[in-house]
Amino acid sequence: MAYERVGRRPLDYRPVRYPGVRLSFRGPARDLRRDYLACMGGTETYGTFVDRPWPALLETRDGPACLNLGVPNAGPDLWLAPGGPLPLAQTARAVVLQIPCGMNLSNPFYAVHPRRNDRFLRAAPPLERLYPEVDFTEFHFTRHMMRRLHALSPERFAQMRVAVQASWVRRMAHLLDRIAPPVILLWLSNHAPGSGADCGGIDTDPAFVSRAMLDTIAPRARGVVMSVISDTARAQGTRGMRFGLMEESVATALPGPLAHREVAEALRPTLSAILNEKGPASRAGPS
Repeated sequence: MAYERVGRRPLDYRPVRYPGVRLSFRGPARDLRRDYLACMGGTETYGTFVDRPWPALLETRDGPACLNLGVPNAGPDLWLAPGGPLPLAQTARAVVLQIPCGMNLSNPFYAVHPRRNDRFLRAAPPLERLYPEVDFTEFHFTRHMMRRLHALSPERFAQMRVAVQASWVRRMAHLLDRIAPPVILLWLSNHAPGSGADCGGIDTDPAFVSRAMLDTIAPRARGVVMSVISDTARAQGTRGMRFGLMEESVATALPGPLAHREVAEALRPTLSAILNEKGPASRAGPS
């Protein structure tokens, strides 16, 4: 059994809240009156099943703290919503933003949950017209819906995908324009960016995000760091991860400790260059 093989109890993520933000984040809490880096992202940034995710690994004794603002399955809808983490990003020395899944956002074809962006809420009329044979009340998650729609008609699916990708580019551009500190975009995946047009892109995050989409938003950021998980890290499977009895199938799809170390090492050069620039020694923190 998974729990017996791991031999350790599941993680306590020590959830914390910060002023002006409605969400809970992974702890421990950081002092917002001091310099800090804001690490925004999804499940991988949150560090599900990992003792020390990459935001924690970036911290050094003499450097700024790292706020882990990862939220499982987060996307631009959550980040831009009232009560989201933007106030915390605005007072950071720098922001690392994990590239999110391209299908987990509201768009002209469907709506997602404003906080749990992987949750499908409802189809819009254009999608109902495109797939009149589908009962969309059967779906609760975007990925499940996408697999079904692609299987029914790759041609119609491609029409929808193009519109969803365009919405992602617009929302991400708007998000980057809203963030005042320098932003580093983080590509964290098992693969490099591709065309975004194949069915395999549904199951491997950041799903739907192509090289062209990344190139379109990149000029709004200070830089783009590519962290493609190595074969060595992938071969470790769930080694060093902590999860409960029924969670092994989820854990196998997530990066383990070595992958998180690779991410931190990939980010260090760009972050060091930004932090060495002249800037204020402390931050007031959000009110």
